[in-house]
Amino acid sequence: MAGRVKIVRSESEPMKNRFIWLAALGHLFTDLNQGAVPALLPFFISEYHLSYASAAGLVAALSIASTVIQPLFGFYADRLSKPWLIPAGVGMAGCGVAFCTLLPDYWFAIAMIVLSGIGIAAFHPEGARLVHNHAGEKKATAMSIFAVGGQMGIALGPIMATVAVSAWGLRGTAFLAIPFVLMAAFLAFQLTGTGGAPGAAKAAAGSQAGEKAKDLWGPFAIVTGVVIIRSIIFYGLNTFIPLYWINIYQQSATVAATALSIMFGAGVVGTLWGGRLADKYGHRRAVLVGYSALIPLLILFVQVKDVMVATALLVPIGIVLLSTYSPLVVMGQRFLPNQVGLASGITLGVAISIGGIVAPLLGHVADGFGLPAALTVLAFLTVPAVLLTLMLPRPHASEEKK
Repeated sequence: MAGRVKIVRSESEPMKNRFIWLAALGHLFTDLNQGAVPALLPFFISEYHLSYASAAGLVAALSIASTVIQPLFGFYADRLSKPWLIPAGVGMAGCGVAFCTLLPDYWFAIAMIVLSGIGIAAFHPEGARLVHNHAGEKKATAMSIFAVGGQMGIALGPIMATVAVSAWGLRGTAFLAIPFVLMAAFLAFQLTGTGGAPGAAKAAAGSQAGEKAKDLWGPFAIVTGVVIIRSIIFYGLNTFIPLYWINIYQQSATVAATALSIMFGAGVVGTLWGGRLADKYGHRRAVLVGYSALIPLLILFVQVKDVMVATALLVPIGIVLLSTYSPLVVMGQRFLPNQVGLASGITLGVAISIGGIVAPLLGHVADGFGLPAALTVLAFLTVPAVLLTLMLPRPHASEEKK
């Protein structure tokens, strides 16, 4: 059984809502681009006569640039504390996607999308640090608000891209640079003079707890493992639910897409709900309860034969799965109190991207043994997530419900 440790805390002040909402707004604008690029692929294929592999390369370029280098920006942010990375990231992310259609050249599009990915990578660690530094005692609640901003951006991105192309043509996406530049300028103005020096949290923790904050790399590695499992489950459900509805339940593509939207909508509720519960009852406890509840839900989901019951089950599955989002990010930050940006870059970037990498392997399971087998694998993946969570050190008794 995991022992108890004293987790040094730095949040003596109440949550500063203005900074939390600014970070969430920036997150929304930044992640609009992650939703927009896949929606642009059919237009690229039609306009530039790309193969499916070449079109997929655009998404891969965005994913690699936006996730793999996030820890580097986090490492940099921890040491130099540059709040300007937030507006700069928003501007780069938006302008990269906006300008990727200006020239009828595939490699120019790749270059612009990589620029967008770098902007996304620059934004996330510094944005998460801003939330961490101004969240007060409600770190998971604040992180859930930040997370929902990104989720809304990904959901609205396809609509933004489609409307822009429909109104102005493929090269008309350049007009999208205007709102992103304006938002970047607004964030730069609002964040001018923002604190958040890299040693601020450490100094505050030391003065309150009378001890030096220590980075706990072992527990952080466990948190990263749990995040990876959640990412695999999420990407797996995202990939196979539409196919499951079409091939197993014999539903239309529209109904299949609606099922996915139901799970995503429930996930937004779960993200906010999970943050509040974690702050009230404890982050480790919230993650443990979430994954424990997910085991029977996913097993039952695979066994269900009625499409209406399966659709209803998507609601608790979405809520429970995403309820672990903010507690895991916050625990990662707390286990690396001197490396908050790096912790954010790994838990928000690299660990999540692994889920997308593993999805094709689950596809091989589905090809060889059927879609129910692939979803059964996802159900049993929750077991190691529970076991890993049990390995995490318990907080000090006085912090158990904080």
